[in-house]
Amino acid sequence: MVEIFVEKKVREISQLIKKKEISVREVVEFFLDRIKKFDPQLNAFLYVCEKEAILQAEEVQKKINSGELQNSKIAGIPIAIKDNIATYKIRTTCGSKILENWIPPYDATVVKRIKSAGGIIIGKTNLDEFAMGSSTENSAFFPTKNPWDLDRVPGGSSGGSASAVASLMVRLSLGSDTGGSIRQPAGFCGIVGLCPTYGRVSRFGLVAFASSLDRIGPFGLYVDDVADILYHIAGYDELDSTCPYFPVPDYSKEIAILEEKNHRVKIGVIKDFVEADGLDKRVRDIIVLVADKLCREFGFELEYVSLPTFKYAVPIYYIIAPAEASSNLARYDGVKYGVRDDSEELSEMYVKTRTNRFGDEVKRRIFIGTFVLSSGYYDAYYLKAQKAITLLRRDFDETFKKVDVVICPTSPELPFKLGEKSQDPLKMYLSDVFTIPSSLAGLPAISVPAGFVEENGKPLPVGLQIIGKQFDEVSVLYVAKCVEKVSGCAGKIPKDLI
Repeated sequence: MVEIFVEKKVREISQLIKKKEISVREVVEFFLDRIKKFDPQLNAFLYVCEKEAILQAEEVQKKINSGELQNSKIAGIPIAIKDNIATYKIRTTCGSKILENWIPPYDATVVKRIKSAGGIIIGKTNLDEFAMGSSTENSAFFPTKNPWDLDRVPGGSSGGSASAVASLMVRLSLGSDTGGSIRQPAGFCGIVGLCPTYGRVSRFGLVAFASSLDRIGPFGLYVDDVADILYHIAGYDELDSTCPYFPVPDYSKEIAILEEKNHRVKIGVIKDFVEADGLDKRVRDIIVLVADKLCREFGFELEYVSLPTFKYAVPIYYIIAPAEASSNLARYDGVKYGVRDDSEELSEMYVKTRTNRFGDEVKRRIFIGTFVLSSGYYDAYYLKAQKAITLLRRDFDETFKKVDVVICPTSPELPFKLGEKSQDPLKMYLSDVFTIPSSLAGLPAISVPAGFVEENGKPLPVGLQIIGKQFDEVSVLYVAKCVEKVSGCAGKIPKDLI
């Protein structure tokens, strides 16, 4: 049974259900059993919807039997949801004590769309508190572990969603990405993680961190898996004003057409990234090797390109994101939202609630954000950062006049050990140095497994990032699928979890 769920694509598993070769309940129970077996050591889930998933399975089976879901690519597939995405009557905590008992009265748009396509919500996954972090160690409840090495982090902030897929506790999950929070954990866990164009997927129901940057995207074992779930969750939503009316292609069909034509792509290698200080040589060597293979096996053309504003991306991000976080998190004061720490004085209640219920990283970002927005500093920091984003976007525009997509490492390093960077925020922030530029520019980007590095007898994954033009997810996914073929890393999970 394990082999079926490892080797087959999500759409193929869904087809087996439609052909009645396997039931929805059997699929759900298979993954629930794996969660019971492996999650106690991985801590990927904050809440497992066992009863709810079984009930959903019965409802979806009835719809499949009546022929209602024939066009769905994910019918009957259990899906894990990052715990900052609202789920009706299912606790949504954002990994924070201030929301530990919040039960949403509605579903996020992406959750609604998954349910309407016959997907099963199987659980809520762990994250850095309010999605602020790069290791999932900032969760108020417990850190999540990397399935490839339990002493290492799975990345963050969507570490729970990435760990759940990499350990085959689910085949699909959703995460959110503000500065790399889908791609970096996908790279660390050896799976595929897609951050779509800003506005491609509705953010309605995603608890806000930095509203001009936040995006929802999928994790999967294969590129085809994320392409198929993207087809179901993408598209215009009147509840999200940043979600434009833009046609949603059938991604898997579009990719198949390009494959059939042996479509040749011009790839830009961002030399500023490949030559960056702090990039692990072993990571660099794998990225260069895969780029060379793409040229030899698919006839792709390679060109080294420059992104002059790259060096400003991290400082820009850590002005813009905390500023927006400071504003968004002001509502959690013990009155409007969240848990309250009572006190005789109103002002004291505000202080006690926010001091006791927010973690250190959230407080740090609120302080930074409040500072850069304050009188006398707004022009010096926030306004300059906004202008610098325009320059960064222009750099990408110039680059895309020469090439179709650009590639670079997902992360400058291998998955680091638990606790290694938790006391050094600056080192932690640099984990996202390669993912932040495309986040600021609102571009689609994907991390796909490119290879493994042996360290202390354990294989550790290396992710390759592909960045494309706005709303050109098809090209990004097509090149990712080509990387999947030349790397031979697709669908791999740790041997001790099979």
